[in-house]
Amino acid sequence: MIIGILQVELTIGGAQSLKDKRRVVASLKDRLHREHQVAIAEVDTQDVHRTATLGMAVVSTAVPHCQSMLDGILNKLRAGHGYVLADHRIEILTGMGKD
Repeated sequence: MIIGILQVELTIGGAQSLKDKRRVVASLKDRLHREHQVAIAEVDTQDVHRTATLGMAVVSTAVPHCQSMLDGILNKLRAGHGYVLADHRIEILTGMGKD
């Protein structure tokens, strides 16, 4: 089992309030989950109205497939509207094999 973890920091320049931020984050989370079947949550900076930190996880059977999935999500985030991808971190964990 391979687990891919992607953490991103987004700058939401147009957000004037937490409500504005939540609107952008909720839409993005729904779209990424629907299109990529990724588990996603806001994992930090919940009280900062112009920054969102999201964590995503995917499970795969092969590292190249996992990396490809995460790269596709990153490409979509780079091309997004209403926010800027400020930073990201990818980690791929290899799990237990058969005994």
